[in-house]
Amino acid sequence: MESPVDKFENYALALMVVFGALVIGGLMAIHIAWMHKAGFLFALGSAVVVWGAGFAVLFDKPRLYGLLLLCAILLIAASITVLVR
Repeated sequence: MESPVDKFENYALALMVVFGALVIGGLMAIHIAWMHKAGFLFALGSAVVVWGAGFAVLFDKPRLYGLLLLCAILLIAASITVLVR
């Protein structure tokens, strides 16, 4: 039987995944609408990196997961910078 802590961790993970996908998908959509090719490619790159980070979690590689997460954060920041400029 699952402990209550594990259940809350699963809900927290689900919230992070859903809202992370909404943020990245929203960035991709706005760059398509405003025709910013570079910003779209940064957002797409972050989506691919986060997808790859899922495998790092699956295979229990925390350092690789942290590195991929850092790369995704930098790509999202670059995408937002293209949007703001």
